[in-house]
Amino acid sequence: MDPIRNPYAPGAGQRPPELAGRDRELEQFEVTLERVANGRPERSMVLSGLRGVGKTVLLNALRGQAVRRAWGTGKIEARPDQSIRIPIAQAVHAAVREVAHRHRDPDRVDAVAGVLKSFALKTAFEDRRAASRGGTRWTPPVDVPASRGRADSGDLELDLVELFTDVAALAQDLGVGVGLFVDEMQDIPLPELAALCGACHEISQQGAPLIVVGAGLPHLPVALAASKSYAERLFRYVSVDRLPREMADRAWRRPAAEEGVAFEPAALDELYRLTDGYPYFVQAYGKVTWDVALESLITVADVRMAAPEAEAELAVGFFGARFDRATPAERDYMSAMADLGAEHGDAAVATADVARHLSRKPQSLSPARDGLIKKGLVYSAERGSVAFTVPHFGKFLRAR
Repeated sequence: MDPIRNPYAPGAGQRPPELAGRDRELEQFEVTLERVANGRPERSMVLSGLRGVGKTVLLNALRGQAVRRAWGTGKIEARPDQSIRIPIAQAVHAAVREVAHRHRDPDRVDAVAGVLKSFALKTAFEDRRAASRGGTRWTPPVDVPASRGRADSGDLELDLVELFTDVAALAQDLGVGVGLFVDEMQDIPLPELAALCGACHEISQQGAPLIVVGAGLPHLPVALAASKSYAERLFRYVSVDRLPREMADRAWRRPAAEEGVAFEPAALDELYRLTDGYPYFVQAYGKVTWDVALESLITVADVRMAAPEAEAELAVGFFGARFDRATPAERDYMSAMADLGAEHGDAAVATADVARHLSRKPQSLSPARDGLIKKGLVYSAERGSVAFTVPHFGKFLRAR
């Protein structure tokens, strides 16, 4: 069939043509936006799940809902060993810009811009030193002087509270709110994660119309709880998982139907068996199957013909790129995890079992395990165990 008309989109964070299986989350967030804008108490939100389940797509969809309600929004992607002060300043600047042009009091807007500038300029010595080694320091592009004595103490939690309070009040004047969307939230250093939680806690107690929506790997809720004991009650936690059969079928069938194409039932059976309903795989296999099919009724033979090509593309881009980032010691560690996981579907395995499999002492494997966690290849499902962050990764390693 015509590849130009192919509706499937297996891209990183790229919204598929049919966002199947996320209706409940989208409906709940509409309620959250309405409640917050009307001064009702509501919690911020955290999305967690494996890679490839559509967390970033859902995060962007939630931001789109806020934009359609005329909220001020900003988004950041956290990175390991990088302070969040400047990224948050940039996100807040984007949110302020979205509401400022509708505000009737330019002096009030300038006052908030001055607080934002003071917050951005108060970078730690380590951040300034990193900037001098080739990084980038950022100052809000506004022609107002930085405020003194507001959001510039150097204490991140206190500064965030003051910044969030002023920005939320600006949006409240317009009957809307501010939403900050944080991807890869698990990569925020623990002290700064605690500061962000503390600021969210204070803002929620004030009833200010500002929410934070974070997305990250499955251990993100544990990291949040470790940063602040009340984080379990501070956020509404949403586990983003693979699609049930009905929703996976919808993701394949609806975009195809708009192009006059249908699937025979056996083809859908085979597609679900191959993908397990993981959204990235749903799009990847759907795209290759479309390109292989000759007729407007996609058959199980088309799926089976497309499967090796889809697997080859995943082996290079989705799996291989991650495997190549690992050191030899880290690859040995992952291979042991894959061997141990063969019997129980690549569920979490005990670190002690990995050590026994490699005939090593557990302590000697700590650097490899910690390196894999830092690179986002594995996560600690619970104390004393590890699991892959990428679905089907164990299967890929065993095939190698």
